[in-house]
Amino acid sequence: MQTKDSQKIIERFFKALYYLKEQKRIRGKQTFTNQFNINRWNLNTLEKDMSRDIFQPAWLNYLVENYNISAEWLITGKGEITARK
Repeated sequence: MQTKDSQKIIERFFKALYYLKEQKRIRGKQTFTNQFNINRWNLNTLEKDMSRDIFQPAWLNYLVENYNISAEWLITGKGEITARK
């Protein structure tokens, strides 16, 4: 079971995915899951129940390395959603 703090990080992870969709950088969750070989069923299950122990920390790295999402924002919620270049 995920802790409350872990669940907040997972919430920000999903906010980042929807932000990328709004910005038209991805078409949706399926684009993300296909690109990084993530089981979409797990992602959808996690979004519905963030207490599940199926979150992979590497998913955060994919956002940081490939989409310029701020690591600080993902982990702490501080700052802007995108990293400064």
